[in-house]
Amino acid sequence: MAEVTIAETFPEGSVHTDGLPAGQRRWAMLTYSIGLAMSVLDGNIANTALPSIANQLHASPAASLWVVNAFVLAVVICVVPISSLADIIGYKRVYQAGLAIFTVASMGCSLPHSLETLVLARVLQGIGASCMWGVSAAVVRYTYPRALLGRAVGLSGIVVFTSAAAGPSIASAILAVASWHWLFAINIPFGLLALSLSGRALARAEGTRHRWDLWSAVLNAAAVTLLITGIDSIGGSERGIVVAGELAAAFLLGWLLVRRQLALETPMLAIDLFERPIFALATVAALCAFVGQGLAFVVLPFYFISGLGLSQVRAGLLLTPWPIAAGVMSHIAGRMADRHSLRFLGTTGMALMSAGVLLLAFAPAHPTTFQIVWRAALGGAGFGFFGAPNNRAMVASAPRERSGGAGGIGTMSRLLGQSMGIAAVAVIFSMTAHGGVTLHGIKLALVCGACFTALAGVVTSFRLSEVHLD
Repeated sequence: MAEVTIAETFPEGSVHTDGLPAGQRRWAMLTYSIGLAMSVLDGNIANTALPSIANQLHASPAASLWVVNAFVLAVVICVVPISSLADIIGYKRVYQAGLAIFTVASMGCSLPHSLETLVLARVLQGIGASCMWGVSAAVVRYTYPRALLGRAVGLSGIVVFTSAAAGPSIASAILAVASWHWLFAINIPFGLLALSLSGRALARAEGTRHRWDLWSAVLNAAAVTLLITGIDSIGGSERGIVVAGELAAAFLLGWLLVRRQLALETPMLAIDLFERPIFALATVAALCAFVGQGLAFVVLPFYFISGLGLSQVRAGLLLTPWPIAAGVMSHIAGRMADRHSLRFLGTTGMALMSAGVLLLAFAPAHPTTFQIVWRAALGGAGFGFFGAPNNRAMVASAPRERSGGAGGIGTMSRLLGQSMGIAAVAVIFSMTAHGGVTLHGIKLALVCGACFTALAGVVTSFRLSEVHLD
């Protein structure tokens, strides 16, 4: 049976139509933030531990990359189907399931004595993260009243960017005193705390009675897997015919997926939301912005280490101003988004980020630490100033009962944008130095990142009307 009917109802009066009371709202945001921070941190800290993991588990460096890849693939495969399922069975239930899966998987990651069991546990972690990321927009929307939605999105941005910035430092601190197993074991008490709070803290929202399509989930999994692997293969050692075959198969399956969605009254992949111009433009703008940030974040370590001859530790520290500035500006822009033009805020943010990336591309030949820091901070501040208003526009332009589907598309745009940015760097390095690193290639990649960022600003400026919550 390819389709399953599921519905959820709650006792009368248990559904909050315009946010939670202030006291409960704080506990709900704490619960939500713990899960979000854990999943973002674990998406980053594993990179730092890869050499230790490979050495202790007697795995090759190439094989150890699956510790990272397994998590990412699990998220991109599951986030859209799970987001659609959450529209049916309820966002609170899915978020709690994600917390439970992620916590149990963290325990599994802290125990294995083989690479295979660690990779399997990371797949489970990715499934848990996709549950939390896929419904994050819906959880925020049902937690905060309409008038404070921008502030809520800004607070989410602080959690994400702070976690991303702290990831390498936390990983290094733990590895200095303990084994890599503790990178995952540290999640267990926090996960249990969030689970204990979630029952009373999180808002309950009624599911909607429609069908969840299994075949759509299968097509989605196959299409995004081939698309991500194809994108990652661009600029690599794979033959062009193999890469072309992967991408062609991905687009064919994607076409079949879209055709199936058009025949469904409530599609799993919420393509019907693209009929809303504000949602469509906000999604495209987010994709372009994440391509730009992906380009910058991948190429800047090469610039600092290969171009400027800095140590790996110092290079990591010089990357920190970006996410810190992004988190601070996300909070400020989130508050402003409740009162000012989302289009103006988003366009201004992309202009600032473009300027920051271009200034990094054309920095002095021997820049001082301050000259690098303020340029990176400007780029991060611009991204944060764009992110909160754009996310508010995306969330608010979708009906409340489709918040899960909207959140799934938002997460996919971020992951695809980052993957495309990484692939673009590989292509540029391949073109400029046959896979090596040159200062010319670094500058070209940064200029391309600034161009994608500027394109995001242009797309944002096309929003000729502001959005109001349904």
